[in-house]
Order: sequence, then structure tokens, then C-alpha cells
Amino acid sequence: MTLYSIAPHAPFLATLADRIIDGTLLGDWDRSGPFWLSDVTIILPTARARLALADQLARRGVGLLPDLRTLGSDVDGEEPFLVSETPAPLPAASGLERRLGLSDLVAGWAASPDGRRAFSSPPTAAEILAMAGSLGELIDDLVTEERSDADLRAIAPDIEANLGEYWQQTLKFLDIALTYWPAKLAQIGKDDASRLRGQRLDRQAGSASQTFGDRPVIVAGSTGSIPATARLLGAINALPRGAVVLPGLDCSLTPAQHEALLATDQAPHGHPQYGLARLLRRLGAAVSDVTELAREGDDSRTRLVLTALALPDDTARWPQLRAQELEYGLGTATEGLAILEARNEDEEARAIAIAARASLENKRTVGIVTPDRNLARRIAAELKRFDILVDDAAGTPLFQSAAGRLARQVLAVAAGGCAAVDIIALLRNRAVSFGLERWKVGHLADDIELGLLRGQRAAPGLDGLRKLLADNVSGYTKYPARSLRERHVPEIEDLLDRLATALKPLHDLLDQPLLASSDLAKAICATLEAVTDDVDLAGRRELAAWGEQMTALAGQGHHFPPRSLETVLAALMTGFSVRTREDRRQDIAIWGQLEARLQNPDLLILAGLNEDVWPEVADPGPWLSRGMRLAAGLEPPERRQGQAAHDFAQTLGNEQVIVAYAGRVGTSPAQPSRLLQRLEAYAGQGLAANWRKRGEDWVSLARRLDAVDATQPAPRPAPNPPSDVRPRKLSVTQIETLMRSPYDIYAKEVLRLSRIDPLGETADARERGNTVHEVLGRFVEEGHDVMAPDAMDVLQRLAVEEFGKLHVSAELRAIWLRRFETAARQFLDFEQDRNAGVRKRHAEIKGKWELPMGFTLTGRADRVDEMVDGTLEIMDFKTGSVPQPATMKAFEAPQLLLEAAMAKAGAMAGVVPADASALTYVKIGLGPDAFQPKPFSLASEHDVMSAAHEIERRMQSHVDFFLFRDTPMPARLLPLKTQRFPGPYDHLSRMAEWTAVDDDEEDLW
Repeated sequence: MTLYSIAPHAPFLATLADRIIDGTLLGDWDRSGPFWLSDVTIILPTARARLALADQLARRGVGLLPDLRTLGSDVDGEEPFLVSETPAPLPAASGLERRLGLSDLVAGWAASPDGRRAFSSPPTAAEILAMAGSLGELIDDLVTEERSDADLRAIAPDIEANLGEYWQQTLKFLDIALTYWPAKLAQIGKDDASRLRGQRLDRQAGSASQTFGDRPVIVAGSTGSIPATARLLGAINALPRGAVVLPGLDCSLTPAQHEALLATDQAPHGHPQYGLARLLRRLGAAVSDVTELAREGDDSRTRLVLTALALPDDTARWPQLRAQELEYGLGTATEGLAILEARNEDEEARAIAIAARASLENKRTVGIVTPDRNLARRIAAELKRFDILVDDAAGTPLFQSAAGRLARQVLAVAAGGCAAVDIIALLRNRAVSFGLERWKVGHLADDIELGLLRGQRAAPGLDGLRKLLADNVSGYTKYPARSLRERHVPEIEDLLDRLATALKPLHDLLDQPLLASSDLAKAICATLEAVTDDVDLAGRRELAAWGEQMTALAGQGHHFPPRSLETVLAALMTGFSVRTREDRRQDIAIWGQLEARLQNPDLLILAGLNEDVWPEVADPGPWLSRGMRLAAGLEPPERRQGQAAHDFAQTLGNEQVIVAYAGRVGTSPAQPSRLLQRLEAYAGQGLAANWRKRGEDWVSLARRLDAVDATQPAPRPAPNPPSDVRPRKLSVTQIETLMRSPYDIYAKEVLRLSRIDPLGETADARERGNTVHEVLGRFVEEGHDVMAPDAMDVLQRLAVEEFGKLHVSAELRAIWLRRFETAARQFLDFEQDRNAGVRKRHAEIKGKWELPMGFTLTGRADRVDEMVDGTLEIMDFKTGSVPQPATMKAFEAPQLLLEAAMAKAGAMAGVVPADASALTYVKIGLGPDAFQPKPFSLASEHDVMSAAHEIERRMQSHVDFFLFRDTPMPARLLPLKTQRFPGPYDHLSRMAEWTAVDDDEEDLW
């Protein structure tokens, strides 16, 4: 046997290059001629490793490189292993083709009686596509591990006896699927890529002796996890000058330990040596047959890691082994190891970027390894602040690329009826031009947002926008943030026409009851071409290639209704990624675990070492349980955890390593990886504390990077404009604002700032309440009799008219109208009960009171009723909460009292001046308090009119102090404790920076 291994503490490719040059791996091959190395073939697992080995050989002065190949590949211009004539292999079915082909099968099963029993609710189109993808992975597992549907049928009796109905139904479906798919492939003349790979490897193994003869051939870095790969390694190892170099085999394993790694009853699949132990068994070799190539030296770090990750039964020997390792200077061996514990992913990425930058400044290479692609993007973003441009080697998922995001935007606009947020997001995208200059689209987007979509709601679709445009120019709309003129109309209409043309393929498609995936992709790609022109958009080529694949599969796959299309698009784009085409620096890289294998930069950073990330969750998938996989002869999901553990052990052999993880992932607490926990548990608290101390230095720098030495809280704003620019007219509601927050009056009346309504604000209970308020006001204003037999019919007619003005769905309008029936009955009952005491009702009465001090008070009372006793009752119909009694008694709710004073002074239009005998709040709603009158609470020493005179005096005092003098106008002078929403000017006043909120008030602001 010519089996070798390179321990983790030795740089793999550098050691391999040394042992090639010194002839260790070449047997008796003559190295005297100038071209001796060109006849040597070296096969590596990845193209990245191949390039790195070429670099190592070049550094050693090799002029003519050996024949470097990638394992199992005979593409990309490489000479194939095969030398004899063979039938051309079938073309491979793409993953997308298989997913669509199987989705029809999954959808049919889900709709069958058996399938309906297996699901708690019918699966969506995206879920069906995802299940089809996982079914394809199961097919790959069966092919790769050389099992068949017969193996699944063999376990059916045990399943029927021991497991539930779900697994029984699943096995029946798998029997159908695993019969259907091979027949489908035979029909279209294709085969699965996994089967073709195995066939190619077997052909290469069979022809190895003819291909290489007695020339040296070395396979290095493969764990032989695929049976066909193991056979190829065995064939090469059997050649006269063949050699196999394993990555990180523990050559100290005893025969008993080797056997334990193969005993499935001990669950060894998550062990880092499990895959290599299986490979040795397949090669018919023992651990003693393997020669270690790493030079003798300090291997204490390798022993530390392998012992920490030992099988459970071996952990009993930890105390004894730890004592022995400490004698050999374990602390010295791990001086280059640091553990970086960050509070969250953001801090983790920043600390990693700082550590990488420091290494680069010292002319040292950096490799960052993480299975978490989101974390990889965070790290790349943090590195940009140091002008270090680096891309994730795994690329960006097409769905999340710039082109993918634009595809999602156009889909959202079409599917959402041109909703305000969607259409503005599309117009703000810098890649969108519609054949116009980009600056022109930006200006028109401003006009559409401020002139049409802020403060008002358009009906669904582009026709709703066109009508809103016409109404705005005609002056029919109420609350636009920007008034448009006739000159704006042609350009806006032209842009809307261009948008309609671009969206036509999607709109035509969405009108259909059922969609095909290929038609959806075709419509999206056509729309993208129409909105972007020739813009260089990241991912555009990949999106076009995806669209071509989808078009080639026209009509295939599950047909679905036009709902939740973004999740369908995500499922269809699974497996497609975008890689950068720009040149990046060569001294730093972000790798996935596969790309990082065999790499040894000066500094290696392992990021995302959280449980369920590295290693990932052992999920067997929806089709077979763990036990069913084992019974069928398949590897359990823990095998991937074993590979992740092997990658962890290999990378820790690097001289300088930083292991990083976050204490919180997203919004949830997170735990460090079990691999790291075991490493620290074995090393002991003292040694682990040293590792963490080194990592704390980088975390400290990350926290200090955006920190400041001292913070100066913003003071409460108190502007002091000249008195002559302050308002001389306020409404009764603004008087309360003047009392509570004079700053708000300054912002609105002096600075002339008004709140812009949120974009795309949806209709809510507040709008429904305001509409009910409007209906009841119209009933009184138009003089309808509350005692008339048709009063209910009149209210219903008015409600239909007012609710018809709201741009809401027909379903929501119908629900609100139904609820209004209850409110209408309560209103009539309320009015009929008090009708005998009312002489005349006034609704929505405007008032204007010019005071001798030179100040004008205005207002609009909801209701002022003249009573038969000559007094007035003033009512405020509230859609929100009613002021608290203590607030009313303290004169902190002045509206009704001021309206009483105005009515007495004859300032209410059409109302005979008189004293008010009652001030009443009436809540509009459907609860038990609805239309139950709540009298205004007065202090014991006051009646209604004395309280009105008192508020009049206080109002004039406030007006004189804050408006007629050069007095500062502070914010939140008397805040309302029960207010549960921010005020319109709180952000402008930077309220959060200077307000101290008590614990019992933290939910109010």
C-alpha cells in the first residue's frame, strides 16, 4: 500500500509539494532529467487546491509543472483519464429540470386522499417546489451511495409495524417517485448528474492502468466519501507508482478505535475521522498502512483537537491525557489560537474585519471560512470601510443579487396592484430607466410620490394612479404633499404608459387562473429588459441564463395560482448564484468550507462557529427519518456534521487561527458550536481563558471603532423666534398642543412644517372611525330626523356614499358597512333617548372668536345641540380614547371648555349664544362603551361655565406668554402619559435623545 497522510498541523499543499520534489511520493521514479516532473500526474479535489499547489511548486523553483487535474473531472480542457473509445455519456438533467419534473408528482400526491392525510394544510406552490428539491437530494443520496428503491421497499414492513401513517404514506409515494423519475429520464434521453459522475469515476478507475502505466500519479486531499471516488482512489493506489495522500488521518488510532469508528451502534458519524475510517475500510487498509508525511515536530495542537473531538467512550481518559499534554507545552502550541466571542453578528463581522486588516498590513495572507453566507456578506461589507474589497467565493444567491432584487420588485408591483410602496421602490431603483435618462425618472418619482401617493390612496392598478393624477390637477384631492400642475401631467402619464408597457407580460400572466413556472420566468425577464435598458446590473447575465433554462422547460412542472409569487420565485432560483467578475486582491478571501479545504493562509479565521451553523442541523429531510435512512443503507444526516468536524480539525492546524462566534444570532440567543465547546472543555479553563483573552482584543477594537469617548445628551429644544413671527391664530385643538408642547406650534406655524403621511398607509380602524364620524355628521347637517321611520335607511345610504370614497378592497368595504349597521342602530338609540330634550341639532359647526388681545381662536365642534331649556350641550364624538377624569379636572383637556366659551361669546356660526349646561364625550365604536355618554369631569368648585371662563383665562395667559413674547418654546412641556404613539414633531425635536422614560412608561413612547 502507498497510502500517506498529512496531519493538520502541517500545511497540506506545502508539505505535498516538498514530498513530491524530494521524491517521497514518487517511488523509484528517475528525477535526474530536466523534465522529470512533467510526467507526474497530481489529482486534487478542487480547482482552487490545484491552483494553490501550482503556486507552491513555482515558489520552489519548478520550471515545468506536473500534470495537475481535478478529481473526477474531464472538462475545462483537461485531458480525460479515459483512453479507450466509449459511448458518449448522456447529457445531465439540470437541478431545475428535476425540481420541476418532480414538482408535478409532489403536487399530485399532495392533492390525493393519501397526501391530504400527510399534510396538516395544503402545501403552497413554493413548498411543493422545495419538497421536489429535497426529493431530488434523496435521489442523489441513493445514487451516490449506490442504493435503490428496492432498499426502501425492504424496510416497508418494519415501517408499517413500528411507525405512523405519515411514514407509511411517504414510502408509498417514494415507490412511485423513484419509479417515475428514471423512466422520465429515459424518455428524454438524460440522466442525473450524480449518476453520470459515478459512471465517469468508474470509467476513470477502470482505465487508470492504461492511462498512466508506470508513471507516477498522486491523488491528494480527498476523503473518498463517495463510493465511486473510493474505487478510483483504490485503482490509483494499485498502480506501480500510484499514491494516495489523505487529509488529516489520525495515524495514532489503534485498531480498536478504528473499529469503533465503523460501529454504527456507537453513532460515530459526527466524528472527524469517520469518513477517513470508512475510506480505509473500502481500500482494505489499516491505519498502520498509512505513512505520515508531516515532518517530526510539535504536533500537540493536532493531538489536542483530535482528543477533544474523540468518541464519547474515549472522553473518560481526558484527565489523564490532559496532564500528559500539559507536560509537552500545550499552551505554547496554541499561542496562535484565539477565540472571538461577539455579542451579535454585526460585532462579530466588524471584529473579524479588523483582525483581517491588521494581518494584511503586516503583509500576511488571510482566509476567512464560514458556512453562513449572510455572515460572509456582513464581513465583506465591514472590510469595505477599510477599502478592502473581497467577495464570498461561494457567490451571492441570484435571488438576493441586484438583478434578483429587481426581479422581485417588478413582480411585487404587478402582483400587488401597483401598491404605493412597491411602485416607488421600483422607480427609486437606480437600474430602472424605461428608456429615459435616469435623473428624469428620479424627478418623476418625486412627483408621483409627493403629488399622488402621500396623503391619499390610489385605487389599485395604474388606472388608479391616472385617476388620482387627474383629480390632483383638478383640485379634487384633499391632502397631497405636493400640488401638481398641468405641465406635470404629460411626463407623468408618459412614465405610467412606459411602466404599463413594461408590466404587460406580467399583468397578462397574472390574469390567468394557473401559471407555469416557465411562463412566470419569461414574463419577469421580459419586464426586466423593458425597465432597465442596457444597464450593467450585477447578476443580469445569470438571470438571463436562468431565464433561458426556464424557457427551455416550457410548460413543465406544477401549475399554481398567482399567489405568494415571491416565495415561488425564491424556490425556482435555488441553486443559482452570482460570482463577481472583477479582479480582487489575492491576499485575502472568504471561503465556504469546501473552498477552504487544503488552504493554509498566514491567518485563518473561522467565522460563525455557532451551534446549528457549524456543524449544521442534522436534518434528514421530509421523506425519510434518520432510522429509515439507516435501515435503507443510507448515511444519516450526522455524516455532514462529521465532515464539518473534519474541516474544523483541519483548519485548527493552521499556525494562526481565530475562532469567532456570536452570542446572539438574529433576535435569539445562540450557543457556540459543540466543536468549540468540546475543545475548551478538554483544554481546561485556564488555557481556554487565554484563547478568549486574545479574541477579546479584537472585540474591544470593534466596539471602540464606532464608539465615542463621551456622549453629550442633546438638550431639550427650546427655540425662541421673534414674537412677531409667531402665530396670532390657533384652533381649539392647537391650544392643548400649545399647553403641552409649544415646540410643536413653532414647528408647524413658524417653520411651516407639516407631517407627510406614510407611503402606502393601509386603511385601518382609525380611518373607519373617521368615516363613521363623517356619516353621522352628514345625517345631522342635512337635517334628517332621528325619529323618522326611514332614519336607518338614510344612514345606510350615507354610509355607502362615504365608504365608497375609500380606496379599499370590496371585501373590506363590505365588512365595514356591515359593522356600521351596529353603530347606526346605537347612534339612533342614543339620539332617540335624548330627543325630547333637544330643540335643534348642529353638526360640524365652525367657530371663530376674535379676542381683544389680538388673537383669534378657531374651531370646529362635532355637535352643538340647542336644548329646550335654552342651554347648549356640546358633544365630541371620539374614535379614540376619552381623556381621563384627572386630566379634565386639571384643565389639560381644553377643547370642549373652549368651545363652550366660544358658544357663549356667539362665535359659533348659526348657534344662538347661550350657556352650556353639559359637555359630553361620545365614543364611536362597537364595544360596550360605544355611544354611552361620558360627561366632562369638573373640579368640585366649578360648574361648566365657570370652568369655561377659567380655561379662557388660562388660554389667554398661555397665548400671551408663548406667542406675544420672545419666550423659548420647549418641546414636551406637559406630555400626555396615555399617548401611545409618537407626535408628528418628536423626531424633529430629537425627543428620544433627551427624554428619560420611566419603566412604567416605556410602552408609551
